[in-house]
Amino acid sequence: MSSIKLYSYWRSSCSWRVRIILALKGIKYDYVAVHLVNNGGEQRTDVYRSFNPMKQVPTLVVDGNSITQSMAIAEYLEEKFPKVKLFPEDLHTKTKVREICEIINSGTQPIQNLSVLQRLDEDKRPEWGRYWIAKGLEAVEKFLEKTAGKYCVGDEITAADTFLVPQVGNAHRFKVDMSAFPIVSRIDETLQSHEAFVAAHPTKQPDNPEKAA
Repeated sequence: MSSIKLYSYWRSSCSWRVRIILALKGIKYDYVAVHLVNNGGEQRTDVYRSFNPMKQVPTLVVDGNSITQSMAIAEYLEEKFPKVKLFPEDLHTKTKVREICEIINSGTQPIQNLSVLQRLDEDKRPEWGRYWIAKGLEAVEKFLEKTAGKYCVGDEITAADTFLVPQVGNAHRFKVDMSAFPIVSRIDETLQSHEAFVAAHPTKQPDNPEKAA
């Protein structure tokens, strides 16, 4: 049995994606909290930087081997633990799943994440975040008009759903008007009661400050 550690921050949407995937696949792991703000940002320590040069979360460590970047982690877990599949066999359908993931992973979240916001004046951060999140969700909504069933791509949960829900969480945090994204909102609402998504939610994580209080 593999030894698995997830270096995570409770509110990080990238970590959240990986937690959902681990829960969906029923993979047990040790949670290692990396606080992105306290102590100048624990992700910047020499020890953490030695296995994640980007100084970001998440990092998944499997049998001593570290894997960074949530999309790479998702595809690694898909191949190593294939019993529960999150990328469909059909090439066209699999590509649609990856497209939705990447709209969020590379086209939206990096522009509104903490490292970018810290380069802006504090009073400009909320508007910046709302703009880029809404722009990304607009594209996702258009994709879903063609791909959605019960979930993002058809009627089975895929990796696209594991990327969507945390990004909607970001949208709520930045007070994005979700009325413009009815399909996104419907899918997110459906998944909120799924046990894997419940377990992976930021409020359930050991480093959530409200949980520790």
